[in-house]
Amino acid sequence: MQVRLIHICCGLAVATAMVSAAAAEEDWFPFPPSAETDQSPRGFSLRHLNEDVAGANGFIAARDGQFVHSTTGQPIRFWGVNGPPDDLHGEALRRCARMLADYGVNLVRMHTPFFDREGETDFAKVRRAHEVVAAFKAEGIYTHFSIYFPLWFQPRADHPWLEGYDGKQPPFAALMFHPQFQERHRSWLKALLTTPEAQTGRTLCDEPAVFGVELQNEDSFFFWTFDERRIPDRQLRLLEQRFAEWLKKKYGSPSAALQAWQGVSSRRDAPAEGRIGFRPLWNMFHEKTLRDQDTAAFLLETQTNFYRETYAYVRQLGFRGLIHASNWATADPQTLGPLEKLSYTAGDFLDRHGYFECFHKGEHAAWSIRPGHTYRDRSALRFDANEPGQPRVWVHPVMDPHYQGKPSVLSETTFTRPNRYRSEAPLYYATYGALQDSDGIIHFALDGVNWEVKPRFWMQQWTLCTPAMLGQFPAAAAIYRQGLVAAGEVMARVRLNQAELLRLQGTPLPQDAAFDELREQDVVRGKGQSQGARIDPLVHYTGRTEVEFVDGPASVEVRDLRPFIDRAAQVVTSSTQEVRLDYGRGLLVLNAPRAQGASGALKAAGRLTLSSLVLSSDLELGHVVAVALDQQPLASSRRILLQVMSEERATDFATEPAEGDVLRITHIGRDPWQVRRLHGEVRFLRPDAHRLQVAALDAHGRSPRMVGTAARISLLPTTLYYLIEAEADRGGMR
Repeated sequence: MQVRLIHICCGLAVATAMVSAAAAEEDWFPFPPSAETDQSPRGFSLRHLNEDVAGANGFIAARDGQFVHSTTGQPIRFWGVNGPPDDLHGEALRRCARMLADYGVNLVRMHTPFFDREGETDFAKVRRAHEVVAAFKAEGIYTHFSIYFPLWFQPRADHPWLEGYDGKQPPFAALMFHPQFQERHRSWLKALLTTPEAQTGRTLCDEPAVFGVELQNEDSFFFWTFDERRIPDRQLRLLEQRFAEWLKKKYGSPSAALQAWQGVSSRRDAPAEGRIGFRPLWNMFHEKTLRDQDTAAFLLETQTNFYRETYAYVRQLGFRGLIHASNWATADPQTLGPLEKLSYTAGDFLDRHGYFECFHKGEHAAWSIRPGHTYRDRSALRFDANEPGQPRVWVHPVMDPHYQGKPSVLSETTFTRPNRYRSEAPLYYATYGALQDSDGIIHFALDGVNWEVKPRFWMQQWTLCTPAMLGQFPAAAAIYRQGLVAAGEVMARVRLNQAELLRLQGTPLPQDAAFDELREQDVVRGKGQSQGARIDPLVHYTGRTEVEFVDGPASVEVRDLRPFIDRAAQVVTSSTQEVRLDYGRGLLVLNAPRAQGASGALKAAGRLTLSSLVLSSDLELGHVVAVALDQQPLASSRRILLQVMSEERATDFATEPAEGDVLRITHIGRDPWQVRRLHGEVRFLRPDAHRLQVAALDAHGRSPRMVGTAARISLLPTTLYYLIEAEADRGGMR
């Protein structure tokens, strides 16, 4: 009997598990349910936000802290992607450009080496650049070139012009001081910008559809990779000699400098050989001795001169687009961070990178997702820490101080997968990018255009063509590019004295780093950052911040933040009153005249009444937003896009508990993407709501079918987009 009861109980448990699994599967639907065709009717397109052809209104220029069309002076923001996929050519490439334009993209960052393994110019890549520019220009999309990243190059042991490497080590920092390397770098720039296109004979120097050129990607004297263990002796000696020469000009001789430093030494000091070594960065930003201050001044001068001289060279080639320096973090954002930013002012605008990670760990986790890897679901709306058990972390790549009155761009960013909260990303970037008046947000990375999970025995964590990411671009791009969320007031204005920065006194408004796993491995652990007075980081969620480098007195002006930041209630409100973040629950609410909705914990929010609509949903994680497509307020708009999303996962993706809230991946999944079924209700608070016709669109924003009026919209379980139009305007779908 006991055996039989055990069998019965086991059978019930198995049956219950099977029912639960089936119910779980029923809560999701496959995306996309059908292939997209250019022939099917389109419900909406953001193509009209772009020029007929990119560059039609002249080269993009930087004026008065923003990007403008040089001919018309009209301001422009860039909502872009890193791409396109390397395997696209011809009609497939043009189709990619058309799709991105429909989804609101107006810039593509071509992040690729224009050299081979030996460092020789790869002219096939130059021809590819011409093809990409032409295809995207036709859809009003600009191209930005990122041509060099140290991780792309591992010089062999007997390399003819870059000595001392072993074929495995990237040449960190070498570009900024090695003369022959700089010559080769210039040859890549020259080939890219001055090689005529085969059919037209036109060069990219003359092409206004080229937004700009980046001089180098993710490298710096002030990051952890500037270390004697990372730089070969033969290379480090070159820089040590230059440091000794610099000290000779200041002190009369390297030996005199050592005396002035009162015994603060480095094991590589060799004044008799005309070389002075470098102390570790940690010692520099913690101890801040006279030696450390001199070192910082030398490194800043060397790095800045490289950017200035290379900038001048590119201008001599005749290039009329924008040029910027780099985009990297430092070992200490408070002390070394402002020096890095100061060096970037040699360019036309400032750039940065940042990722929202999910504590992804395991072999090759820097670039792949595999069975056995661990991670944790992490919400940006709650400021969840990356590491388990840690307090909230007030760091996010969207935080955007503007420096020296120059435009500011975030040229690499994403929420990495498999974090379930990844679907927070598009509206988060759009909302706070618009509020802070950021000038460009470029998402990483468009590695395919067919909405593929892309499983092998591993997957990469940055895939952008997913329902939660690219699928939410339309409303997000409209909000950001058109300023449907207004720019906030200047809430903090910081003036940093340059001499004090070189004395390593730092900034009260540090731009803290947000690494992905790829560069996280370069960070030195167990050595904390410097501490000092800081402005409340939530200031970035209230409005704009500005930093200026000055020769005169330093100063800090901060608005009274108490009306906007309520730490007891865990709520921060924008200075415009259009954006409210309840970080206690993880809920972002938009209530602007032309954009309204909510993102995050919709079930916890209950019924939300906004100025033009009421929404409710029992989705634990959902995103519902309405944007006007005709430049009118939602209260009177005759054409509205209602966009809905929940969360995504790969088919058959499976995990098991690891430790605490950390999950272990047991199956990475396969195609197609799955989206959690949508449900809820939206009511428009307009007298004519019953005369506003609502059309449900397919997963590609096409094939409209009427489903009712805006007086009451019951969200359909598999519909992401609704087009809402006044009766008289029907038939204007495009």
